[in-house]
Amino acid sequence: MMSSMEAIRCEQLSRTYGAVSALKALDLSVAKGSVFGFLGRNGAGKTTTIRLLTGLARPTSGRAWVNGIESTNRDTAAQRSFGYMPEVPAFYPWMTPQEYLLYIGRLFGISSDELKKRAVELLQLCGLDKAAKRRIGGFSKGMRQRLGLAQALIHRPSVLFLDEPTSALDPAGRRDVLDLIGQLKGDTTIFLSSHILADVERVCDTIGVIHQGELLLVEKRDSLLARYASDVILLEFDSQNRAALNSFLSQIESLEWVESISEEDFVVRVTVSDRTQGKTTLLQLIADSKLLLSRYEWVRPSLEEVFLAIST
Repeated sequence: MMSSMEAIRCEQLSRTYGAVSALKALDLSVAKGSVFGFLGRNGAGKTTTIRLLTGLARPTSGRAWVNGIESTNRDTAAQRSFGYMPEVPAFYPWMTPQEYLLYIGRLFGISSDELKKRAVELLQLCGLDKAAKRRIGGFSKGMRQRLGLAQALIHRPSVLFLDEPTSALDPAGRRDVLDLIGQLKGDTTIFLSSHILADVERVCDTIGVIHQGELLLVEKRDSLLARYASDVILLEFDSQNRAALNSFLSQIESLEWVESISEEDFVVRVTVSDRTQGKTTLLQLIADSKLLLSRYEWVRPSLEEVFLAIST
């Protein structure tokens, strides 16, 4: 059973289709108020997991709970406690966003006065207030994604499932949807499935990696990136003194704690075996060299680099 600090929990959740194991004995816990990034390649089992957690598919084995209510037995009480946005939201094209939100709200039994206020609030939140009376059939992909998020939020759910919410969006559309997710952070528990690593890195505080139906790890984003951090220092110098730079590179190349050096257009990457020596010694050497330093940065790995290290 769930603890009071959990919003989502599943135990030994699995789904097979004939000889294919789409999901293998998943044990997972998602804390209340977190933005959980469920990361994996296409076909890894992300959508299958969401469909099982939301009761849209039946598990081959195992159980799941959302807000303390079992969802794998299709309990309507569980379904009313969360919002769900599929990868490709479907709408009635002849409706307007305002009409559609009112229609969805009535299905949840929201009173008329409250529903009208909530629809206006969500249209403003999702940047659709100026298109409130336009037919949905003429909407762009980004506008449809934002409307999909609005309908998932209509009943003020405490848990929100988002399946590839930025898939196939252009950069502006991705930014808009991610900004919306950022505004919900803390008030709503968000389970975000995606194969776009930059999006997960931007908005999620906890990350789970799934590969071929199997959960590989669950970890806080910052601790995960720190664990795979490489000891690389990026230095960028003013481009006026090539002789001084060559002299500096020759000097640090001989140091035993320097593993490798690369340089291009006065941008230097130094890989060290001793991080403490790098931090305490390198800046003093730069000061002694009389070079003009414009950038000094310990390189943090991207989530893409971490993902490739884990899943290959």
